[in-house]
Amino acid sequence: MAVLSGWQAQALPLRFRVDMRQQTVSPSGVHVAGTFQNEAGYPADWNPATTALTDIDNDGVYELTLNVPAGTYLYKFVNGNSWAGAEIVSTDCGFDDGGGNVNRQLVLGGSALSLPVVAFGGCNTQVRFAVNMRGQTIPRAGVNVMGNFQTLAGYNANWNPTAIPMADANGDGIYEVQVSLPAFGRFQYKFVNGNALPAAETVPTACGTADANGVLNRVLDATTAVNAPPAVCFGTCTPCGASPTNYTTHWWNDAVFYEVFVRSFYDSNGDGRGDFAGLTQKLDYLNDGNPSTSTDLGVTALWLMPMMESPSYHGYDVTNYKATEPDYGTMAEFEAFLAAAHSRGIKVIVDLVLNHSSSQHPWFTQSASSVTSPYRDWFVWSATNPGFLGPLGQQVWHPRNGSFYYGIFWSGMPDLNWSNPGLKAAMWDATRFWLDKGVDGYRLDAVKFLDEDGRVLENTPETFRLLEEFHDTVKSVNPNAFTVGEAWSNTASVVPYVLNNRLDVCFEFDLATSIINALRLGNPAGLRNQLNLVEQSYPKLQYATFLTNHDQNRVMGEFSGNMARMKQAAALYLTMPGVPFLYYGEEVGMLGAGVDEDKRKPMQWTAGSQAGFTTATPWRAVNSNYPQFNVATMQADPASLLNHYKQLIRLRTTHEVLRKGYFLPATSSNAAVLSYARVFGSEAVVMVSNFGSSAVTAPAVSLAVSSLPAGSYRVTDLYSGQAAGTVTLDAQGGFSNFAATLPALAANETWMLRLESLVTAVTPAAAQSMALQLYPNPAANRVQLELGPAAALTSQLRVYDIQGRLLHTAPVTGRRHTLDTSKWANGTYFVRVQSGTAVTVQRLVVAQ
Repeated sequence: MAVLSGWQAQALPLRFRVDMRQQTVSPSGVHVAGTFQNEAGYPADWNPATTALTDIDNDGVYELTLNVPAGTYLYKFVNGNSWAGAEIVSTDCGFDDGGGNVNRQLVLGGSALSLPVVAFGGCNTQVRFAVNMRGQTIPRAGVNVMGNFQTLAGYNANWNPTAIPMADANGDGIYEVQVSLPAFGRFQYKFVNGNALPAAETVPTACGTADANGVLNRVLDATTAVNAPPAVCFGTCTPCGASPTNYTTHWWNDAVFYEVFVRSFYDSNGDGRGDFAGLTQKLDYLNDGNPSTSTDLGVTALWLMPMMESPSYHGYDVTNYKATEPDYGTMAEFEAFLAAAHSRGIKVIVDLVLNHSSSQHPWFTQSASSVTSPYRDWFVWSATNPGFLGPLGQQVWHPRNGSFYYGIFWSGMPDLNWSNPGLKAAMWDATRFWLDKGVDGYRLDAVKFLDEDGRVLENTPETFRLLEEFHDTVKSVNPNAFTVGEAWSNTASVVPYVLNNRLDVCFEFDLATSIINALRLGNPAGLRNQLNLVEQSYPKLQYATFLTNHDQNRVMGEFSGNMARMKQAAALYLTMPGVPFLYYGEEVGMLGAGVDEDKRKPMQWTAGSQAGFTTATPWRAVNSNYPQFNVATMQADPASLLNHYKQLIRLRTTHEVLRKGYFLPATSSNAAVLSYARVFGSEAVVMVSNFGSSAVTAPAVSLAVSSLPAGSYRVTDLYSGQAAGTVTLDAQGGFSNFAATLPALAANETWMLRLESLVTAVTPAAAQSMALQLYPNPAANRVQLELGPAAALTSQLRVYDIQGRLLHTAPVTGRRHTLDTSKWANGTYFVRVQSGTAVTVQRLVVAQ
């Protein structure tokens, strides 16, 4: 179940109705099962026996009314009380769950819904609305559609702007919803940016039809089983469906982040601890603000680990959310650092710990002092020990003054009670405080544990709702502020955190693990699979890549000091899609394993005393490898790991295709070679990386299909600058068995092959005005193709999968054509239309 923005607290009447007159009704009766059952108070979702419908008036129509929160729900009817009697739902009106099981779907917004009667196993008329909201500021109430079809669809009134919320499930800016109607007809409608009539769009005369009051509305003719008007830009007549080659990116997609533990970076005052002043002194190492120099590392954004007041070295137990850690310096010194970073073009985000505070925070000490304390409910208390353990088998209930409080990580870090309005207001106030200081966003620690629900401790609906409020709080202060979350889980569990205006990105832990494991094994197969999964799962480019962080053994130790693997790992994650994060000292091969303090040791600046970190005794002993692995020594060696990182970061910053290009898998003739492409506009970079233990001579690489135009392309290795031959792209934008004219690809070496067209691309006017649109995109069951006015009377359509296999071919008569994608696997496809001599290609994503 997906809870809809703006309506989280409302429980509304929902009425199911199914016509069983053509069925022999089971003695066990008729039931309905789905994702609504738990929310309606039943023990579990998808139980075919607990939610019975009745036919009180003996007309053959079985009904049930219950109350559930607003949201999007899946369901199906059951003739009997077991899955053997479940109806088979057609893809015309159902949604595939990805496993071949098709369910019905309903959207419950701000009013009651009495679903139209539908025949068991049958379909009513379906209407799919879609609107492109790029460039619009979307309020928390979201985007809605209203019209004179609403009472027919079972909502309480026509022209109700609150009843039918739309959703942008994949972050492409296209908001969509599907509505079931019991009859054909001509209907008027319009979109609403919010849920109030003043926020309704003004429909232009060119595509508007006046109602009885002279108000212009959009019109649709629902004359077929499935009706899908093309996506339009809000308030315009312009068809503008999703264009996956022109997806939305943000400033963080252009950034390379550097994670800093301030205590360990540089000590400016000789007390053995790093501080803000020391960090300021070292900014020129990170980025001196001059793009023409090559002495700096070149990172463009910093993530500061906890820097608020705390009694612990790590800072994750905060005692004052509006104060700096005294060990690091004053607020004035933090502000001076922030100004110095910004003057060099460096963005700064800071750790914000929302899950818990310190047990020494005044809020908690007052909460623990008395059951009548006004702060008592700011934390989670129980008179007795509930007895259950945490997800790792740890104690989560801790005794204090005769009661027990909840703290999932440690007794010194009691969890905050986000159900308390006072606590929530105080935390949102602290959130605004640092944004007002000028920080550019937040990294959220332990985000999946924010708001537990009884014994359900992670990934709860309450956590997702809380993050939506957090999003609104942050963006109300700075719409361009960036949020990144640590949801340390598998990919499928992480994705919901970056949907529905929750967080901008999350760290992709499975991908990081796959990179390290593939290099250890000398086999890229697992990494190849994970890259494909990530590509299919997230909104385009909206996830964070990294190797290891402050909670994990450092990557240099993971590779047992193998410098070639270190360089290869860097070449991979700094050229992949996503937002890269580099852990301080990774670029000089720092070691660290075991207890957390040893993963966060002082930065290694020189081969001198205490690694150049401090003139005193450091808070934690420096690594033993610092004499060889330090900034000064590596800067002087052109072949060093540090200079390798500088080159990779510089290439990523220089070439837009490495920051914004979409991902395509490529193949190699050698099983030990991983290849993939990044494509953006008319440019591509093909990565070729050898995971084997021996050199590979002229590995043949193939790219099945892309959106690049056919023709000859010059190939250059970006890293070395060497010419690597030419390649000819076919009509599908692909090539077969290309071998670069470079020396053998050494073990753990990576080529970055840039493809530049040898012909100045001049798109014929006919091709430009063909203007192929695909909607919806991503698609589930069907996709509509629409061509511009220059298309010939008959065009030729071909569809290829991401491996370049021709899946479908058909003539297109006129400017519109419908593709049935219901039996296609989830993934990326390329739709190619030739009209006369003009050819246009678009990427299509199928997500059932």
